[in-house]
Amino acid sequence: MTTTTTTTHPVPGLPGPTARSRSPHAESPLPAVAAVPPRIPGERPTSAVPFARLVRVELRKMLDTRAGRWLVIGIGAAIATALVILFFVGGGRHSLADYLQATIMPTAIILPVAGILAVTSEWSQRTGLVTFTMEPRRVRVGWAKLAASMLVGVAAFALALGLAAVAHQGAVTLRGATPEWGIGWLMVSGAGLYVLLGLAQGVGFGMLFKNTPAAIVTYFALPTVWGILTSLVSWVESASRWLDLNRTMEPLFMGAALTGQQWAQLGTAVGVWVLLPLVVGMWRLSRAEVK
Repeated sequence: MTTTTTTTHPVPGLPGPTARSRSPHAESPLPAVAAVPPRIPGERPTSAVPFARLVRVELRKMLDTRAGRWLVIGIGAAIATALVILFFVGGGRHSLADYLQATIMPTAIILPVAGILAVTSEWSQRTGLVTFTMEPRRVRVGWAKLAASMLVGVAAFALALGLAAVAHQGAVTLRGATPEWGIGWLMVSGAGLYVLLGLAQGVGFGMLFKNTPAAIVTYFALPTVWGILTSLVSWVESASRWLDLNRTMEPLFMGAALTGQQWAQLGTAVGVWVLLPLVVGMWRLSRAEVK
């Protein structure tokens, strides 16, 4: 038998045959795995984030932002306008209580917006993912926001009281007004409670809605709607004695001693408009989806 051997000759102008390696140890086309970085030296935390640190962070969020700064500027402008009006109207002859009302009212009306923004900013500015990653226990963060708001309220009330005293002394010195420094502790405590309850209500509405426009509009629109219903429906007027927070706070803010029934009406209004939004808002805060 004759064996025929076929020889392949390269064709001119075409590349020659390429040798392929069939070795089982050929290199894999998969990329090389990156080296694991070394462990960062230092001690590892063994406890949770301190609550005081959470409060400091929430205080900075409330004040060290563009919205927070403009809110403080707006409150300052409103207080300055009210004090200037009292200083020139009637020769500045007003008591310290009148000046205190002029400084407290803008603070109590506008400052709760800071409590709303303290909560809703986590969703509107998309910082919630960082916040709840650093502290997964959301209820703890909610308490920190409430505590920070209360600290802001105490500082704002102290500043309002100081500005009222300075304006009254200025009227006595420059306008020849009669010094009337008499002010009861009930009025001072009532004014402070008015500011703090408004801030707590703002925090509760922020947790309840988690949306800045919805929370702010609801906070300011509800008293207007309630006032319209009170003037139109008789039974609503009777219910407002127990459910209208501004109405139940008025005797205390004016420095009058509250009776047992008035304290019960105040407690009912606080429970409905402050405690209930806070409780439901905390529940929603702990279960809301963070994106």
